[in-house]
Amino acid sequence: MTLLKGENLAKSFDYLLFENLNFEIKEGESSAVLGVSGCGKSTLLHILSSLLKPDFGEVIYNNKSLYKLKNDDLIKIRRHDFGIIFQAHYLFKGFNAFENVELGALLGGQKIDDEILKKLDIKDVIHQKVGDLSGGQQQRVSIARVLSKKPRIIFADEPTGNLDSTTANEVMEIFFDYIKENRAGLVLVTHDENLAKKCSNRFLLQDKKLNIL
Repeated sequence: MTLLKGENLAKSFDYLLFENLNFEIKEGESSAVLGVSGCGKSTLLHILSSLLKPDFGEVIYNNKSLYKLKNDDLIKIRRHDFGIIFQAHYLFKGFNAFENVELGALLGGQKIDDEILKKLDIKDVIHQKVGDLSGGQQQRVSIARVLSKKPRIIFADEPTGNLDSTTANEVMEIFFDYIKENRAGLVLVTHDENLAKKCSNRFLLQDKKLNIL
């Protein structure tokens, strides 16, 4: 079953990033988007995840065009159905790790999944202040915050950039287990070809086009 489609997408800033771009993510699938810096990978992710309106084209979710929805309806989808992970963790530094994860779970109407904390190896530091954690621990807390709200689609922009290779591979396996168990989807933007090869589908954004690898 198709979860989300991008149809004939185009976006420009000072120059054309891409045009006539089509993208589809299905239940239980993971798709990696590769490309050089500045090619538009993150911009595409922002468009698909409801954060940035395309200049042309549509993003279809639940048979509705995202950018034609009322703002309140778009916020509900973003809050409940989409989980967005950036390389910068964007945690609330005045909170401890548990409170950050709890906030994500509450926004999604869920309870914290203790198993996720164990898998991400943050259970022992979950009550520490965010500022006392290492960069890798902070990133894993941000991932736990997103997974705890049980999204239908995870949008991840270089989510393992602050992690060592072993931990990065472990985190990717957690993503893959999650989408299989929850019939969810994963869209991954990465420079790491080894991580991309683990995904169901791989694409290269190059010369303003998205090509299947």
